[in-house]
Amino acid sequence: MTKTWEATILAVLLLSIPSCGGLRYSLVAPEAKDFHPRRIAVLPADATTFPEAKGAIDRLFAELLSERGWFSSIVGGETFGHCLAKDAELRQTAEEYLAKLDKVSFSDPALSGRIGVLIDVEALLLVRVDYWNYTTEQDKKVGKVGLSIVMIEAKTGKTVWTAIHHRVSDYVIIRPDLPDVARGLIREMIGYMPH
Repeated sequence: MTKTWEATILAVLLLSIPSCGGLRYSLVAPEAKDFHPRRIAVLPADATTFPEAKGAIDRLFAELLSERGWFSSIVGGETFGHCLAKDAELRQTAEEYLAKLDKVSFSDPALSGRIGVLIDVEALLLVRVDYWNYTTEQDKKVGKVGLSIVMIEAKTGKTVWTAIHHRVSDYVIIRPDLPDVARGLIREMIGYMPH
């Protein structure tokens, strides 16, 4: 009887320990519970360190957000880039907004609101590529993709959600395709995104 009782207590204790899943970093603002955008824009990915990732990341975000069915309108990074090339006001506003955000960490509500009006969206998604390479970790050859994502409420300029995560795929001979690694990573990350 005591062996069964001990085994039951041990099983309950082991099941009550939370798993180690989830993103490396995720912060949801309290305002997110009342923020349900229907139209979203993904700004062209900041892939300064890994420029070869830019096109794939821009395409994947548009594709995978569409797959979710949460939004009635999605302006992907490539489409946003075309809009920037054609519309001087949008280009100038986006450049000023991103410069302020980068230099003084200030999400200017007037500028984010103007971007929202110019492309008719309620939320902006900013993506930065942190890793996009093949490397060696603990004597294993790996393909590594890392992303940082920030969701901004366009009208107020408030950060609604921030997430940072990476995915590693090890290999022996055949390198994993980094866009495939990114696809799994993006799917996982947007699963945590408020909508």
